Amino acid sequence: MIGKLYLVPTPIGNLEDITLRAIRVLKEADIILAEDTRTSGPLLKHFEIDKKVFAHHQHNEHKASSEIVRFLKEGKNVALISDAGTPAISDPGFFLVREVLKNEIEIECLPGATAFVPALVNSGLPSDRFTFEGFLPVKKGRQTRLKELETEERTMIFYESPHRILKTLDELAVVFGEDRQASVSRELTKMFEENVRGTLTEIKNHFETHIVKGEFVLCVAGFEKKRKNGKMRDETE
Repeated sequence: MIGKLYLVPTPIGNLEDITLRAIRVLKEADIILAEDTRTSGPLLKHFEIDKKVFAHHQHNEHKASSEIVRFLKEGKNVALISDAGTPAISDPGFFLVREVLKNEIEIECLPGATAFVPALVNSGLPSDRFTFEGFLPVKKGRQTRLKELETEERTMIFYESPHRILKTLDELAVVFGEDRQASVSRELTKMFEENVRGTLTEIKNHFETHIVKGEFVLCVAGFEKKRKNGKMRDETE
């Protein structure tokens, strides 16, 4: 009998956000794959999950995937977790999923925590249509990507690190306009959760004088066409 690959979301901060189903699946799995075993260790210990845990990250996923497929074909059930949130959302997982599907092995993805959903919902920006951009390119292609998004009409969602957040806010203000509405969330679900809303410039000014720690989610309003003399015009005109 062939095993199954489970994609298991883990809390992005507050441990109470894990689901009962996720705990059961992790306890029943033969093998757990973790982005960083040092990070997953305390989580698994907290929920009394004692299983074999192997590292599965961007540096070894291509090489390790063939071995994981072999485990699955031997009938072992494998659970994949990332450091926080849902696997394959700006975390390792996509390559493994693709390889497992190529081998016609069943995959089951559990619903659960992911940072961009609460950030979007509490931003006050339109959530009926949005685009998840994840992390912008660090160097090559960064400005090209921003220019491509200049006239994106859907709400845009970005992930960013604390040491680049001010630079990113500044670049977004230059390309999208200083008055573009946005919301920045950091430390979601944790004790010091913070959500800052306003224009890109206002938010940048806030973080220039406040603590810049934790992981950040940026939600930026989409491009709007405004009416002038009864006709539609671009907001950049």
